[in-house]
Amino acid sequence: MAILDTTIVDIALPKMIAPLKTDLYGIQWVVTAYMIAAAVVLPLLEWLEKIIGLKVMYCTGIALFTLSSYLCGNSTELYQMIIYRSLQGLAEALIIVSAQAILFTAYPPQQKGFAMGIFGLGASFAPAIGPTLGGWLTEHINWNWIFFINVPVGIMLTVASLFFLKEISPKREFLPFNFFSFVFISIATVSTLIVLSKGQQMGWFTSNFIAFLTLTAVIFYIFYTISEGFSKVKLMDLSVFKRVNFSVAFFVFLFVLGFSMYALFYSIPLYFEFLKGLSTFTTGVLLLPFAFAIAICSIIAGVMSDRWSAGGTLFIAIIVYLGSVFFLIRHYDLYTPKGTASVELAVTGIGMGLFFAPVTIIALKGLEKKTILVISLLDYIRFIGGSFGTAIATNIIKGNTAFHYEEISALQSLNLTAVMAKIEELTTYFTGNSYTLQESLLKAYYSVGSLQFKMALSYAFQDLFVWSGIFAVIGLLPLLLLFGYNKHT
Repeated sequence: MAILDTTIVDIALPKMIAPLKTDLYGIQWVVTAYMIAAAVVLPLLEWLEKIIGLKVMYCTGIALFTLSSYLCGNSTELYQMIIYRSLQGLAEALIIVSAQAILFTAYPPQQKGFAMGIFGLGASFAPAIGPTLGGWLTEHINWNWIFFINVPVGIMLTVASLFFLKEISPKREFLPFNFFSFVFISIATVSTLIVLSKGQQMGWFTSNFIAFLTLTAVIFYIFYTISEGFSKVKLMDLSVFKRVNFSVAFFVFLFVLGFSMYALFYSIPLYFEFLKGLSTFTTGVLLLPFAFAIAICSIIAGVMSDRWSAGGTLFIAIIVYLGSVFFLIRHYDLYTPKGTASVELAVTGIGMGLFFAPVTIIALKGLEKKTILVISLLDYIRFIGGSFGTAIATNIIKGNTAFHYEEISALQSLNLTAVMAKIEELTTYFTGNSYTLQESLLKAYYSVGSLQFKMALSYAFQDLFVWSGIFAVIGLLPLLLLFGYNKHT
């Protein structure tokens, strides 16, 4: 429910602009506020769990998410939506970390991969199914229902959790809290996410504001590291990075999930809607094979991790994912049949579905007593990496579309006679369909320009798909090093 909300809201953003009395740039804060709130609270959760326990954390998260969803659905002003979306983001952090920790702790060692497969089913399936559900709700009911749909589900989950969920961590202790480290990492996180969310809009480093926030993020990450290094009271125990398996999983999570997979989660719906001109709901339907492949393979990945090898399963996942990107997706263009793309994306879904369970098992190996910390760090880097992936995707699509448009214009200038002949042919066609000569000429030029733009956009998407594959290759490298390290230890 919580992860689904991240993609289901993206689909409805254009429909929310008028009711919230804002513009395209203002509405982006609906997403940015959510990410910031969720990412900022993650470093707190290990400390908070010691005080209130996993059950209270989970139930509080569900109840708060349900309440904030209702408030979001009733928002009439942008500032209201930003406040309530921030509450939603805070609630998501509580839900995701506590749910994953409860599952991991409740299952015996020989079934922990299966437990992470169950969680991975939701974590990976939800972003894929979001466009379908969001598209249907916005087109056939109203944008408010992308929030209201959470309310009955949330109420049932809250009641069921209170009565049937057992407390996994009964021990309570009030530990000291490193306030300065929390302030430092919060400022750094907020600055980073605003830079990634608003950088494209504001011209990246041509903007003094973006440059200032980037410098602020770097400085406060350094302050946080110094604070943690010299303080006896740690906000987060960064010694977990000394574990090779966790460092590798963290790096893989950043590049494969954040930079690569999140870029595809963001760009594939845009490919169908903006390039191929399909409706939001039709796009969602075409993505169903992709979504179901993720769901089925998440469970399979968990079983494979338990009965065979988490590292081997992760390697297969990345290889299948890379194969689908380099041999299938990177060739998608304006003329690729939508049915073909839909079926082939199921292969990508297989790779994504096989990914989550084994990478989590690898990260937690030998760190079972620090489950909350490990999960919080992975979710933190998911937000940061996913924001990077989305920002990179946006930059490539916009920047490379302009580049390829100029390239096509240069090629046309070399054969201007053929281009003008086509414009003349189109003008004649439109004139024969009851348009005036001036109208026909304008429509002819518009048709040629529109096709040129779509071809440029098509090439830009192909560039993005290649870069997504490159980031996944980078993420694969430390996994190969881990295999070599384990072989010699």
